[in-house]
Amino acid sequence: MNVESIKEIIERQPNLSTVLGMQFISTPEDDICKATMKVDENNRQPFGFLSGGASLALAENVAGVGSTALCPGKICVGISVSGEHVKAVSEGDTVTAIGHLVSKGRKLHVWDVRITDSTGDLISTVHVTNYIITPKKEKE
Repeated sequence: MNVESIKEIIERQPNLSTVLGMQFISTPEDDICKATMKVDENNRQPFGFLSGGASLALAENVAGVGSTALCPGKICVGISVSGEHVKAVSEGDTVTAIGHLVSKGRKLHVWDVRITDSTGDLISTVHVTNYIITPKKEKE
């Protein structure tokens, strides 16, 4: 999945993806989206571990970037995000999120996202549903 044009949009101004340190990576597969995120002071809990909320945000953003890459000119928003966290990750490590497109409908996309640590151990599994919006044309 080519996400280069989406990365340009993301990097134009500060947003959740940039503040949390997400780095999106193109993949050769059309149904897989990937990102990494270093665990640091912007996305950890006070105890020094990756925040579960930051993991969910990473997964939702991976699915959103994937849906946006598949639907140029559309707005793709998450309408359901649910996950399970199975292992803690300490500050200084880097996590990788790989999203697999499960269903691509005209209005809904469903993604399963697995987040792993730098050794490949599973950290979280997240299920994301995106709603695909066609922007209204502006009146001239």
